[in-house]
Amino acid sequence: MDGKTRADIKRGTLVNIILKKDQRSGALTEGIVKDLLTSAPYHSRGIKVRLEDGSIGRVAEILPDEDF
Repeated sequence: MDGKTRADIKRGTLVNIILKKDQRSGALTEGIVKDLLTSAPYHSRGIKVRLEDGSIGRVAEILPDEDF
């Protein structure tokens, strides 16, 4: 999933985000969603979230849960 639809993202979801400083390079940061910051149901560049480590960025992709 591409992270553009708010309904696909919940607290605790494992995602890759693009930080503001990494928009040009496209470098991804992996983490777990703490808060959803975009209130719209859809955003063309990705839903903005805060990760548990405090990083804020737009969701580039939603990663599958790897429950072992």
